[in-house]
Amino acid sequence: MAKRPEAKAREKTGIPQEKVDPVEAANQKVANEVARRKRIVRNFPAAPVEEPLEFAKQIFEFGSGEPVRRLTFFDHIDRAPESGGSRQLITNANKYGLIKGNYQSDLIELTPDAIRAVDPQIAPRDQARARIKVAIEDIEVFSKLHERFVGKTLPARAALIDAVVELGSARDAAEEAVDTFIVNLRFVGLLVTLSGAERIVSKDHALDQLPSSGNLARPVISLESKGAIVTVEHAHYETTCFYITPIGAVDSDQRRHSDLFLGSFVEPALQSFGLTVVRADGIDKPGVITKQIIEYIVKSRLVIVDLSFHNPNVFYELAIRHMMRLPIVQLVRKSDPIPFDINQMRTIVIDTTDIFTLVPKIATYQTEISSQVRRALDNVDAVETPISTYFPGLRVTTG
Repeated sequence: MAKRPEAKAREKTGIPQEKVDPVEAANQKVANEVARRKRIVRNFPAAPVEEPLEFAKQIFEFGSGEPVRRLTFFDHIDRAPESGGSRQLITNANKYGLIKGNYQSDLIELTPDAIRAVDPQIAPRDQARARIKVAIEDIEVFSKLHERFVGKTLPARAALIDAVVELGSARDAAEEAVDTFIVNLRFVGLLVTLSGAERIVSKDHALDQLPSSGNLARPVISLESKGAIVTVEHAHYETTCFYITPIGAVDSDQRRHSDLFLGSFVEPALQSFGLTVVRADGIDKPGVITKQIIEYIVKSRLVIVDLSFHNPNVFYELAIRHMMRLPIVQLVRKSDPIPFDINQMRTIVIDTTDIFTLVPKIATYQTEISSQVRRALDNVDAVETPISTYFPGLRVTTG
């Protein structure tokens, strides 16, 4: 007799048949996924280039281009030098060829490419050329992908994943490679909207759009379907992403905005992570902060927060999650400035100026969110927030 699906699930978890329950099975699934991700072998950096490049810029400003002492520099930028986030930042900057030295070195030294990429005295075209080099050309798999698709519209995600595998990346790292590649293309100007579609352009095309003198703007750290009702009794927090967003009344601008972001960006971006998206109106009345909502904020494996409209409830809930130091991804529409208190947190900026601006970039925005989600979930112990910056030893636990 064929085994029932639930029996097969019990065998996979290794839990005796009579003791399995849905929560334990969900937790085991998460544990298996975490273990799998730790085994991933990457032939590319474990983060997009934007944050390591900003890190290199901070080093340049602090030391005027000269080597700096690691401990002194991290004290200057108010970061713990031995934290997981700081170590990962140094590692990624090293893999992009921006610095010499690792997280144990006494000195951190910028490479010539890094200096050209961040020095404000460098001409815009030369600076852009250096950024393209470190972000795409010096990463073999990214360079070959660019060569294959240059001059064409951005391929479907599945096609890019197949291409990455053909170029030697491990299958379990392919999605991450594609996300990082697309985010890097966009950041250095090699992914642009032409004739109503996202197109991968040549380096010459990107450089021709820049003046031969003057300075590039400082890079922005951006660091830029409603689900079914889910009750708290049936929620498996370890497989849940709680979506903090301005909801508003039915047919209000805020509700339409929230529905658009949820169905077009958040849910598609989370498909490969096996997370269920829950929004406040799926568990309680919109605009009312209850015990259930707070439980989702402090217990969900991931929280995605939309800062658009500067909604007071959103900022209140965001502060709670910041206090917990658990994985979080921030979004905002381009027309809303990011408040000073949280503008050091990486925030994905989505341009909703008009349909002609938004639609061609939907896939790119989904990729940016996927990339940030992956990094957040892979570095649970290295979550840094405005609160942890000033109180690094503060930890909040739930009973």
